[in-house]
Parts: sequence; C-alpha cells; structure tokens
Amino acid sequence: MLNILNWIAVLLLLASGAGLLLSRDWRWNLGLLAAQYLGVFWLTYAHWPIAMASVKLVTGWMACAALGMTQVGLAEPASGETAWPQSRLFRVAAAGLVWTTSLALAFQTSAWLGINLPVAWGSLLLMGMGMLILGLTAQPLRIVIGLLTLLAGFEILYAAVETSALVAALLAAITLGLALAGAYLINAGTPEETE
Repeated sequence: MLNILNWIAVLLLLASGAGLLLSRDWRWNLGLLAAQYLGVFWLTYAHWPIAMASVKLVTGWMACAALGMTQVGLAEPASGETAWPQSRLFRVAAAGLVWTTSLALAFQTSAWLGINLPVAWGSLLLMGMGMLILGLTAQPLRIVIGLLTLLAGFEILYAAVETSALVAALLAAITLGLALAGAYLINAGTPEETE
C-alpha cells in the first residue's frame, strides 16, 4: 500500500513539474509548487518520521506564501516571456526528455543507494525539471521556483541517505532563505512608482 502511495506522489510530481514548465501565470505556478511540496513530503516520509517529513511540507508552503505575498503587491507583468524558445511543444518535448532520462537514471540510483524506485525517480525528476525551468526562463519568480524545485529534488534524495534532524533544519532554513531572497529580488527588480 505504501509503494502505491509513493507512485501516486511521483505522478503528482510529474504533473506539477509539467505544469510549472508550461504555466505562465504566477498564481498557477505557486499552486503547483505547493502541490509539489505535498509530493516531496510523502516521498520524504518514506524514510523519515512524520514529524521531520512535515517540516518539508510546512517549509515549502511557507516559501510559496512568501513568494505569493510578494507577487500580490506587484503590478501584473507583461504577458510575453523573454525566454527562448517560447513554444509549448518544445517545452513538452524537453519535459519528456527529462522524464525518460530521470527514469533511466532512477533504476541505477535505486540499486546503488538501496532506496525505492519511486523515491529515486521523484528526486531525479524534480532535479531535472528544476534545471530545465532554470534554463528556459529569465523571470525572477520562475528562477526562484526552478531553484526551489531543484532543491526539493535534492532533499528527497538526501532524506533517503541521512536522517539527521539537524540536516532537516538546515535544508528548511535554506528553502526559506531562498524564498525570502527571491522575494527581495522580485521587489528590487520592479521600478518604483514616482509621485
């Protein structure tokens, strides 16, 4: 039963990763990021106690809240994205390549580290999708989302190897620090209104 729920969490990560890559609206992006942290929580729970795994969920949702509160106060950005290429077909094809590559690597990683296949695939999938998001955008919010996705994938893989509470706290501090630095840079990048 636990393995079936792990596969459901991987499907949630697949859907949220594809949505983060394809969506241009910041509200959808933050909602998908929050759903992604639900999958991160479940895959981390496969190796950590529920109290430590819930730290990932709460920290991720706090990061989403900080980024969301920053975006609410800003004017709506222009609809065009400055990233190249802008085609959704290209993004779907690139996501498909990340999915298949991460699945192929997950078999080796699972055998090498002695972890479940869904945990290995979920972590490698998030790291690949995070790097893909980082490579295809120039907007500060999407860059922060890409970094948070990359870090979430690393956290899943590291949770399978290390069960220290200090490491969980350090990774939570890094996630919150990254979100707060991103919120600051999003605010600093907007021109101030003159009276």
